[in-house]
Amino acid sequence: MIKRQGPLEVITRRPAAATHATPLLFVHGAYTAAWCWDEHFLPYFADAGFEATALSLSGHGGSPGREFLDLLSLDDYVRDVLELIDACDVPPILIGHSMGGMVVQKCMEVRQVSGAVLMASVPPQGLWASAVGLALRKPDLMSELNTLLTGGGTSPEALREALFAQPVSMERLQQMARRVQPESARVIWDMTLFDLPQPSRMRRAPLLVLGAECDPIIPPSLTEMTARALDVEARIFPGMGHGMMLEADWRKVAQCVRDWLPMACRSARGQSQGAGVV
Repeated sequence: MIKRQGPLEVITRRPAAATHATPLLFVHGAYTAAWCWDEHFLPYFADAGFEATALSLSGHGGSPGREFLDLLSLDDYVRDVLELIDACDVPPILIGHSMGGMVVQKCMEVRQVSGAVLMASVPPQGLWASAVGLALRKPDLMSELNTLLTGGGTSPEALREALFAQPVSMERLQQMARRVQPESARVIWDMTLFDLPQPSRMRRAPLLVLGAECDPIIPPSLTEMTARALDVEARIFPGMGHGMMLEADWRKVAQCVRDWLPMACRSARGQSQGAGVV
């Protein structure tokens, strides 16, 4: 592991009146940072009475480590999330998108959480099927992502194709193009072959697996693969792309998560009470 120099960037939105004891911790995907959650999801869930926090993983956003990004491993990202989990008085519910979904799965191997939501997540079987499928279906997009991986920029048009199936303005795409960033090549390989999660080792917790019908990166077949591996049902949102928290219909996804949260919170309370009896 790489020793991190300095604290992580963390964005927290707190409710005016907290009505839920279980906090929410959001984990972003590749090429982004905590900002991708703060546009819609953090304010939405704070308004619903949850303390909602998003972190920027090492080397992302305002977190330290950009200068040695390619040395960072998936375990470094897991360590970042575990640090915040351990700082919580109540085990949080983890919500991970894409790469962040695999980080969440790895965290569940070593910590008890109150629940987990996997949004367009890399499946436990890894990135290989996604990479091959993308190379065959959309070779130009694959090339753009590889350019971004190695430190180059990306075009608004490529961002539209990668993240959005619904209308999005050119101004917004240009803003995002300025905010996206390179990703750790080592982490990409970890997620492809070398450090895959093992569902049999994951600690039991309520799970919600969500995907998007028009996602070119994690298509519905891979979301279904994740759900089968974790023994739950997947929900696929029609007419949506990979950037589920950024799409025009983001509220539909947020409402689905919100409707599921009371069950996860009840389960967490039951686990806590059961632990107190032992």
